Amino acid sequence: MKEHVEIFDTTLRDGEQVPGCKLSISQKVEIAKELEILGVDVIEAGFPISSPGDFEAVHQIATVLKDTTICALSRAIETDIESAGAALKNASNGRIHTGIGTSDFHILQKLNSNRQDIIERGIKAVKYARNLCSEVEFYAEDAGRTDNDFLARVVEKMITAGATIINIPDTTGYCLPHQYGEKIAYLMNNVSNIDKAILSTHCHNDLGLATANSIAGVQAGARQVECTINGVGERAGNTSLEEVVMILRQHDHIQLNTNIQTEQLTHISRIVESEMNMPVQRNKAIVGENAFSHSSGIHQDGVIKSRETYEIIDPKDVGAGDSQIILTARSGRAALKYRAKLLKIDLNTDQLNLAYDHFLQLADRVTQINDYQLKELLNKEVLCHVRKLIKSGINTLLSL
Repeated sequence: MKEHVEIFDTTLRDGEQVPGCKLSISQKVEIAKELEILGVDVIEAGFPISSPGDFEAVHQIATVLKDTTICALSRAIETDIESAGAALKNASNGRIHTGIGTSDFHILQKLNSNRQDIIERGIKAVKYARNLCSEVEFYAEDAGRTDNDFLARVVEKMITAGATIINIPDTTGYCLPHQYGEKIAYLMNNVSNIDKAILSTHCHNDLGLATANSIAGVQAGARQVECTINGVGERAGNTSLEEVVMILRQHDHIQLNTNIQTEQLTHISRIVESEMNMPVQRNKAIVGENAFSHSSGIHQDGVIKSRETYEIIDPKDVGAGDSQIILTARSGRAALKYRAKLLKIDLNTDQLNLAYDHFLQLADRVTQINDYQLKELLNKEVLCHVRKLIKSGINTLLSL
């Protein structure tokens, strides 16, 4: 039986930290509603202490949504935690997400502190948060570059203090997948009270490894993935929700599943793209415009014969409609005949060969041929072919 992996969406918090992607309160509420329909387990709605607007957004989302856990971020500072607790007061299922840096880079250079002080501050923050909210998640910022022995000590202490979810962020996107997986495995095997908490992945994409690291993490024992729609987020972005979900769905041998309604993925991707004014690259996995498009003649012929030859995901499974056969100068006769049939034009072999020569001439002049251009081309060439046949028939009769 497959184990459940919780999907923790931080589009409205970490994702919104992208310059130029600021959302209004009403936009955040609407996206949160869509995330609940999508089936995410946890929505990190914002960082309440950061601004009155962020506080109000978390407050409204926590008031409106009833089925999803609503999470608010805080630093390991009492005023932050108080603000998060106040914003979540109406939540049916609330969670305070507090934490502190644990790598030597953060301890020595950012916080001007020492390891023991970090542990003490973390314990104090978790205990304080437990008084204000029924569920507390602790993040060990820059865990990706934190010494594993020290990280295990931190995790054990925070669980003892009352945290039931422990976030292991690869804050700078530094880790390789095997390194991140080994870090999670180390914690699973060396923290005495690990059975009392869930380990969570939170990976950034600075080296393009966020999704791979998250998958390595869940394979090693993590049971929550923190991610964003379209992979939006600071710098190079966060782990992409749609990628993680579809990887787990496609690789059945991993034996992990989620509650995500995958048919909603393209729909919510477009909403986030529009509301955040953050265009999705055309070749983005799962939700990119080209994800299920084929322009190479070899690929097109294979897909027309059997979709599975070049697609491991049925586009309908992610709400993307049908596979797209795009007509370009690289397309072959099979693609031309296929697209013509969609326009209710059946071409015999002679007509196809005649039309294909003219098709290539047009395709060399334009980026891709749309339905209007194709219909105009085919009507012209088929009519021309019919006229030639008629003329040939008349000439034959006259010669008798």
